[in-house]
Amino acid sequence: MDGSKIKRASKKLKRKFSLADKLDKKSRKKLKKQKSDASIAGSITDVNKKKSGQLSTVSIALPGSILENSQSPELRTYLAGQIARAAVIFNVDEIIIFNESLSKKTNEGLFKGSTKSSDPNILLARILQYLECPQYLRKEFFPVHQDLKYAGILNPLDCPHHMRADDIVAYREGVTLNRPVKKGEGSFVNVGIMKDVKIDKHLKPNIRVTVKLDPYEQETIEKKRYLTGRVVTPSTPREEAGIYWGYSVRLAENFSSVFTNCPYKGGYDLTIGTSENGGDINSIEIPSYNHLLLVFGGSKGLEYSFESEESLRDTDVTLLFDHFINYCSNQGTRTVRTEEAVFITLAVLRSKLSKT
Repeated sequence: MDGSKIKRASKKLKRKFSLADKLDKKSRKKLKKQKSDASIAGSITDVNKKKSGQLSTVSIALPGSILENSQSPELRTYLAGQIARAAVIFNVDEIIIFNESLSKKTNEGLFKGSTKSSDPNILLARILQYLECPQYLRKEFFPVHQDLKYAGILNPLDCPHHMRADDIVAYREGVTLNRPVKKGEGSFVNVGIMKDVKIDKHLKPNIRVTVKLDPYEQETIEKKRYLTGRVVTPSTPREEAGIYWGYSVRLAENFSSVFTNCPYKGGYDLTIGTSENGGDINSIEIPSYNHLLLVFGGSKGLEYSFESEESLRDTDVTLLFDHFINYCSNQGTRTVRTEEAVFITLAVLRSKLSKT
């Protein structure tokens, strides 16, 4: 072989090894990233967990009147979907819809649907509940209703408890069935898979329950008459497995009811109000908490929501909260919409909340 051929062969060999080295480096980087992602995913379950094992919760409160700024039923429906998406992205446990109208009581009279004169509080609550419910249960709990006429334009939440039929998981949401059982035996539950599940308790039909299934395999499910499991609280998947299990929706008849009707024992031990008149969000330190409440105002601000209740008008709104913050200082617009404020505030606070 002459000298020129040897040189060409040598160059090809160098290029070959050089390319192999690059590919090897890329593989190592990819593997390193995968390990890092797995580590992050594993740590997410501990973000809201106390050292004692107690789980902390995050609640958000906002007025249903935010829907009144939308010009059509379609836009009102989509806005409600934005609130739901923000809640599940940031693992919110409770959404409170409060009434800030001086003339309306939120739970009075027959609600006829999503017309301009409808009660926006109930409309918002209904759409939020509809989205949180797993798809296979919606026909059971949400019959055809005018408020849900445009539900088809909503983006799905795709939460961990929105299971597919072939998902092999320990927990599922279900509805109790009106199937006959022997005296002393538990009810049957539809949990969205091929077979019904027999639980450890006898319950009335058409009740939504969280079920912890006994271990089973997809290959053998067809041979079984039914699966077995037991009823657990909706918080159990998060407490035992660190799985986010959606949010609850609460209607508050006025501003003060947001605080006084708290479902948690001991109430909210950390409260944060949001307003353009508040302090810089980046300057606050979040102490350790069990139950956090974030309160947002409507189009006229949190101060207007506060003053809508006559008994509170002579009180300084900032005294109600541990922190009163401006979530978007130096904003380039006169107003920040409430659905935007929810996203911004939860995003900025995320790193602070994870350290508590």
